Amino acid sequence: MLDLSQWPRTDKRLITGVFTDIDDTLTTDGVISEQALSALQKLRQAGISVIAITGRPVGWSLPFARDWPLDAIVAENGAVALVGERKYYLQDALTRTNNQLRMSRVLTTILQAVPNAHVSQDSAGRETDIAIDHSEYHFLCAQDIAKVVHIMQEKGMAATVSSIHINGWYGSHNKLEGARWIVRELFDRNLEEELNNWVYVGDSPNDQVMFAHFANSIGVANIKDFENQLQHFPRYITPSERGQGFAELSESLLVIHKKYLAQ
Repeated sequence: MLDLSQWPRTDKRLITGVFTDIDDTLTTDGVISEQALSALQKLRQAGISVIAITGRPVGWSLPFARDWPLDAIVAENGAVALVGERKYYLQDALTRTNNQLRMSRVLTTILQAVPNAHVSQDSAGRETDIAIDHSEYHFLCAQDIAKVVHIMQEKGMAATVSSIHINGWYGSHNKLEGARWIVRELFDRNLEEELNNWVYVGDSPNDQVMFAHFANSIGVANIKDFENQLQHFPRYITPSERGQGFAELSESLLVIHKKYLAQ
């Protein structure tokens, strides 16, 4: 991982949009930092699109989609999008209903097989996935985390580990597919044709699909907590952790854009 200061000016000039994780990327101790919120506002004022992509549930995301200066939030690892208070679903209603029944059976299996496992406290707001808490309110050791992931995958689910939860769902979607989908829905454009115009910012193993796909990928400094779990690393890393790191990314980008626009 290169220091953020090594991000080339020529690459930054091309950026017109930011995809970002939420937990421990925009937030610090579970709350969005003043620096991160200010950074979002400054990006909007500069005409740079910002879309949050998170493993959090759509119900949890609703107030932030309404109140934060974001173009959209893609929740539940790519399955549901919020534009203001309007919901968009990747899967049809029948598929979602059938998957909910299947996921409830898997959840029962996990809770029986892993005695220390707890359902995430935000689960009431989930519509398309299940989540086990490993670091937010309850701690799971690495062995138990691996066991939960194994059960999910054994039952045919996709599974990923964020900085706080283990998420599982039925479907081929992920954060990258969610990004492609929302760019089509919002802008009627093909993300693959403009990858160099976007930067992705994240902090944990479930961001790896984005780190691998975007040439402009940034890890806030707390990504170092997961170095031994990563196969795909962000290209650059911020000096600071969490919301302060996001603010540093924003400032690095906006300084170049201000100079560029003034020319």
